[in-house]
Amino acid sequence: MLSFEPDYKKNKLTIMKKIILSAILLFFTATAFCQILPSVQFGVKGGANLSKFSTKNTFSSDNQAGYYAGLWARIGAAGIHFQPELYLSGKNTTLERNDNGLEDKVKFTSLDLPLLIGTKIGAAGIGVRLNTGPVVSFILDKKQSLGDATTSAFNGRFKDQAVAWQFGAGLDVGKIGVDLRYEAGLSKIGKDDYNSTRLNLFTLGLALKLF
Repeated sequence: MLSFEPDYKKNKLTIMKKIILSAILLFFTATAFCQILPSVQFGVKGGANLSKFSTKNTFSSDNQAGYYAGLWARIGAAGIHFQPELYLSGKNTTLERNDNGLEDKVKFTSLDLPLLIGTKIGAAGIGVRLNTGPVVSFILDKKQSLGDATTSAFNGRFKDQAVAWQFGAGLDVGKIGVDLRYEAGLSKIGKDDYNSTRLNLFTLGLALKLF
């Protein structure tokens, strides 16, 4: 009498191996596919800044604290993200004229538009971010209101605005993020005696992811 039990068990084992290997392959394929698909996040942020003018001979400058508050978005895929932000920033500093010691307190408000490229390393809701990119500052005064500056930002009209470059790092824990950045001024700001000055600043802030 013939028995097919050994062949049956062998075939069953082979089928189970194929199923397991297929499941593993499907898992890694789905994981890789999810990393390629773009993700979109949006939130609010705010914090403090320390402003200092970079000057040529005529003035010396002291750090002064200010503030910033606004919105951010993050569009990412394959480990790289684009992070545009828009926030209102109050900047303060004190300039001292070297030849006579007179001090001049400089305070102004700007609408800042950073356009950052970065990457994030981490898992399980905890990650470290690295960001860098240009930031355009629309200085608010009698000639340019908040509404005018917002319109210029969204329409891409950056002429005659202050331009800087940001470098920074961040830590995300769940929906909360902490950002530390340095902003180096690239263009001269101000009028008359301040024409040779560039604004550098540090920012430290908290970010909340809304979705």
